Amino acid sequence: MQFGCDPKSDSTNTLRGGTYIPTVLDTLREKTKVNAHEVVYEGFNGIYCVEAGGPSPGVGCAGRGIITAVQLFKQQNIFEELDLDVILYDVLGDVVCGGFAVPIREGIAQHVFTVSSADFMSIYASNNLFKGISGYSRSGGALLGGVIANSINQPYSKEIVDDFVKRTDTQVVEYIPRSVTVTQSELQGKTVIESAPGSAQADIYRSLAKKIAAHTESKVPTPLEISDLREWAGQWGKHLLELERSGSVAETLVKV
Repeated sequence: MQFGCDPKSDSTNTLRGGTYIPTVLDTLREKTKVNAHEVVYEGFNGIYCVEAGGPSPGVGCAGRGIITAVQLFKQQNIFEELDLDVILYDVLGDVVCGGFAVPIREGIAQHVFTVSSADFMSIYASNNLFKGISGYSRSGGALLGGVIANSINQPYSKEIVDDFVKRTDTQVVEYIPRSVTVTQSELQGKTVIESAPGSAQADIYRSLAKKIAAHTESKVPTPLEISDLREWAGQWGKHLLELERSGSVAETLVKV
């Protein structure tokens, strides 16, 4: 099951030919009582799709949909009834709103994997997530399995992410390059596995899936303090500027 926890409700559309499904919150707004089966839809390869949804724009807490959806499914024992192999909670990398942290905080997820590129704001969000995991770990919350390094097409991008995970006592699970195959697949409303199963990008996703499926031990990360994170980013900024002046970055871009 893929359980979309983003208020945009677009987590599962590439599993269903680009179509959006009614969300849990939208359905509850229309009906006072909802059978959880009404908001579960089947997608590509038999994957069950659910979208928690969010409030009307400008009204309410965006994380409320996750809280409501999880409560509904737990009350009606849907997870047990469907006898699921894997449940993937696709959650925003933002733990400021308590609703987004529900799968982590309540321990209904066994492991957390954060997706991050080498961009500062992406790493900043991951570091914030690490703080949330560290805090919730004291009350039995899910622990960190590692970082999925995304859009890694240049050597220095890999080096930045590698340095970040080293400093925060975690690991990179897989390096995912940015690929036009992903864009082409999304435009068709499909996943890469469905639209381009023989592609190199699909092989990378299969490798990632096998690693996550075999993963057993997660741990508490060591997030950086904001001042340390900014100092670290500043040092990398100076290093990249030196590489650019020497022509090393330009040479890398040409090779890519």
